Order: sequence, then C-alpha cells, then structure tokens
Amino acid sequence: MSAEAQPDQPPDALAEQITRFLSHLEVERRAAVSTLRTYGRDLWALRDFLREQRLPLDAAEVDLFALRRFLATFVRDNAPSTIARKVAALRAFFRYLLRHGVVRDNPAAALKLPKLNKPLPKFLNVDAAAEVVEVADQQRAGNPLALRDRAMLEVLYGCGLRVSELTGLDLDRLDPHEASLRVLGKGSKERIVPVGEAALGALAAYLEVRAQLRNPRTLAQDPKAMFLGRLGTRLTPRQVQRLVHRYGALGAGRGDLHPHALRHSCATHLLEAGADLRAIQELLGHANLSTTQRYTHVSVDRLLEVYERAHPLARGNQD
Repeated sequence: MSAEAQPDQPPDALAEQITRFLSHLEVERRAAVSTLRTYGRDLWALRDFLREQRLPLDAAEVDLFALRRFLATFVRDNAPSTIARKVAALRAFFRYLLRHGVVRDNPAAALKLPKLNKPLPKFLNVDAAAEVVEVADQQRAGNPLALRDRAMLEVLYGCGLRVSELTGLDLDRLDPHEASLRVLGKGSKERIVPVGEAALGALAAYLEVRAQLRNPRTLAQDPKAMFLGRLGTRLTPRQVQRLVHRYGALGAGRGDLHPHALRHSCATHLLEAGADLRAIQELLGHANLSTTQRYTHVSVDRLLEVYERAHPLARGNQD
C-alpha cells in the first residue's frame, strides 16, 4: 500500500507510524505471522478510513471519536469477535506510540470491547478421536503420504499441538530417546511436550519414508521441516486443515473437523482421566490457567448429560 498522501492532504505520518509498530511486533516482540497480518490489515484500514474522511494522517491527531466512527463501519457485517480484534489492534498500536512519545494520550484505551459469547471448545469422544487418527493409513496402507498423515494426526491429538506449532516443527525438535518434542508456541515461547508411544511409533514409520517426499523434477526437499507435502515443501496450516477435514469426515462423519478440535479433545480426555489442570496448562502452552479451566466446564456438562440419561432420580424413576 502506498504511503504517499494526496496532494491536498498533510504529510502521511501514519503510514510510517504503522510500519514502525509492525516492525516492533515482528522484530522485538516476535509476534506470530497471523498477528502481524491481522494487526497490519486493521491498521492500514484505519489509515484508508482517515484518508477517505479527509482527516489528518497522523496518530497524534486521531481522537476517540474518529476511532469510534472507524469501528462503526464494521459493526453491521462483522462478528463481535472481529470488532474485538480490531479494538485490540488499535489499543496495542496507541500503547506503543504513547511509550515512544509519539502521542500524548491513548484514545483507544477508552474503546469498549463488544460482548463476546465464548462457546465451549468442541471435541470428539475417545472412540471418534481414535477413528480419525487411525483412518489415515487404513485408506492407503504403506503410502508415504498416509504414514505422514497418521503421524500428523497422532501428534495433533496425542500432544495437543496448535496447527501452527505442528507445521513449524523441525526434525531436530524430536527427541525419540526422551520421547519429547520441543515446540515453539505463541510468542515464540518454547516448551517440552511428551510424545506417547503411539505417536512415537507413527513418527518413526513416517520418518523412514520421508525421503520419498520431494519434487519429482528437481528432487528438492526441505531439509529441516518435519512434515512435508508431496513436493517436498513444508506443510502449511491450510493444508493440514484440509487433511483434518478429510479424515474427520472419513473417521467420525465430521467434515467440519478442525485441527483445534483434536487439541481440545486431547485436553478434555486428559482431564477426564484425572490429569492435573496445571499439567494440562503446561502441555498446551496456555499462558493463563483460566484458558485451561474452560475444559472443566466441558467435563461438567458431559457429567450432567450422563447423569440425566443414566441416574434413576434424574429420570423421575424414584421407586
């Protein structure tokens, strides 16, 4: 996007301010690519709005009223979660500028977040999760792609990884002797994740045939990536999502299955089996225990469902 202002407008300081902030996020905060992309999109949209409204293109001249008008343009066609994300981007941007003396105050601090209804995490029961994980190499026994998919699903479910953590895995992150993975999570925070026997076995079977996944014309192959596509390049999150959709439909009749549902299933099944909440927090890489505690609500809901279905008093069968 061009940083040049229209001839009849004052200099475009905002473009330089946005660029500096995004560089700060990338270099100093080591923010995730998705965060950089969404924050950048929201802030450049603010710049476009101010230019269309013929308002000063300088954060120091932006007030609360202008920010509210900007957000109001999105209310009709966007979910509350999208508006909340835009508010978060504006708050972070102006906090950064305030710390560096670019603005005198932070008008975004007075923006109110829309009320969000947080749905409980979706998950599979134990049998359905097993079906999804096992269906991969049942479809194409011995095929390198099937072995890769089985290993990928075992790691997503068995280790509770985010899809970005899975696709970011390098070969040297696996320690088969310690049965562990070094995972780079949100905010580039590294954690050690235990790998179960089933996942270790699936990884070993896949790594034996990994060399076959390379570009058939150039024979090129990513030397570091754990999970490769058929042309030898690192799998992308979108590719993993499509694969999980496919195996979700085949194994559990869930064509809408998302990789995050396997992560949620991992946490829920661990909790139901008696795992400590703090241990689950460590495994999943949650910064706050409150995030992990959402799984207790899932388990309580399931307990009530079973109670109402099975307990004679719940059925009104009191004789």
